[in-house]
Amino acid sequence: MADCKGTGERQTARLVTRISGTVFTVGDNVQGRGRWSEFTDCYAPTWGRFKNRTRPAAGNHEYYTSGAFGSRAGRPGLGYYSYDRGSWHVVVLNSNRGHVACGAGSRQLEWLKRDLAANRSRCTMAIFHHPLFTSSRSADTKAVRPFWKALYNNRAELILNGHAHSYERFAPQTPFGRRAPERGIRQFVVGTGGTPPLNPFGARPANSQVRNDKTLGVLRLTLRSGSYSWKCVPVAGKTFTDSGRGLCH
Repeated sequence: MADCKGTGERQTARLVTRISGTVFTVGDNVQGRGRWSEFTDCYAPTWGRFKNRTRPAAGNHEYYTSGAFGSRAGRPGLGYYSYDRGSWHVVVLNSNRGHVACGAGSRQLEWLKRDLAANRSRCTMAIFHHPLFTSSRSADTKAVRPFWKALYNNRAELILNGHAHSYERFAPQTPFGRRAPERGIRQFVVGTGGTPPLNPFGARPANSQVRNDKTLGVLRLTLRSGSYSWKCVPVAGKTFTDSGRGLCH
């Protein structure tokens, strides 16, 4: 989001001032090198105003400078955690596999399976940085498929990702990209928080329903008991938007 090279994060932060509730971030909270100075000079005056209500995920840029990100994304060295919001269970995972393993047999994946097995909430959402599916070139990460399998097996509804500097919404699908309207997971890629330029798209994955690589903005989610709705809110002067609703499994 915060880049220190432009004004994008200021524009998107203005949108958030008009949206109440929890602020979910999907990683790369500062772009650059993840330095202390970038957090204090660029993040703090913009998105940092919402830090007390922010539930962040760690992106790859958070690892470029040791210790600058702090412990907002869980215990140091782990970067994954979960919590409940009303009838929703929210799981925040760490997809930076070069720093925290996320594959079969890993400590994180085993924690995720236990967490989901103990979950009694009707609806489940997961947030992590790297997307399994995206139209943006070289931004997909097959290493997160084990996350998808565990979430799919436990009937999760939503996955939110970043990394690709674009917006994209997918139809509910399986971990292997097969459309599954009744049980599939709907994935959003929301990498439009402030860093230009946005990534140009390549080939479109089969279940991509809406995509945009030209507009900065934020995704507003409304999580209800047994359902959810979304609206992509663009920065001032832009017209792209996307909205809809869905039911929990």
